[in-house]
Amino acid sequence: MNIIVIALLVFGLFFFLAGAIGIMRMPDFYSRLHPAGKLDTLATLAMVMGLAVYNLNQITLGTILISLKMFLIVFFVSLASPTATHTIVDAGMRAGLRHWTKKKQRG
Repeated sequence: MNIIVIALLVFGLFFFLAGAIGIMRMPDFYSRLHPAGKLDTLATLAMVMGLAVYNLNQITLGTILISLKMFLIVFFVSLASPTATHTIVDAGMRAGLRHWTKKKQRG
């Protein structure tokens, strides 16, 4: 069971790191929202699931209820994060923020 927990935590850490690199490397506001919305949601899902599985080492009513709360957190984050990303994009569009375009180099 500990191997599954470690794998989920490493998986989550990898996607948090990839999301952070993606946010720094992307050229504009809209492109940066893609790794922020997708990878952070996946990383949160993996890490909280790993913690929920780790919590079930000793099965009691208290640990089952805590793990159930963790699964509910994962469910609500997976609903809220894409919705928030969409709302931020919509706000950027309404504010008149333009998409990035590749400019031709003179020379």
